[in-house]
Amino acid sequence: MEEKRIVQVKELKEGKYLIIDGAACKIVAIAHSKPGKHGGAKARIDAIGLFDNQRRTLMGPVDGNAEIPIINKKTAQVLNIIGDNVQLMDMETYETFELPKPDDLTGELKAGGNVLYMEVMGKKKMLQIQSSQ
Repeated sequence: MEEKRIVQVKELKEGKYLIIDGAACKIVAIAHSKPGKHGGAKARIDAIGLFDNQRRTLMGPVDGNAEIPIINKKTAQVLNIIGDNVQLMDMETYETFELPKPDDLTGELKAGGNVLYMEVMGKKKMLQIQSSQ
């Protein structure tokens, strides 16, 4: 399965995703500089890591290449909540796996409910609660 693809830096926009230093990140700011006497336009891209929340910066020519991750958003059912982990079952493949319980969803999670999660470059992260029963 393809995990990333190549695009030109000038095609990137705020709110989209990018791979910086091997980590999938969400773009928070893009600044372009004008071309100078001896060089082309440059871009500075600030992004936040999806899994570690670290701030990363990518600088390079606007016509250069950048990698963007392929993000799969899927639905899973909450099977059990064990301490700080949540046991989930994918609704398409019936694969079971555990993810850390996100701080912002803690109070609303309960067994039997559905959650939306993303799978990026072999890692998974819960995004939101879809429905609670």
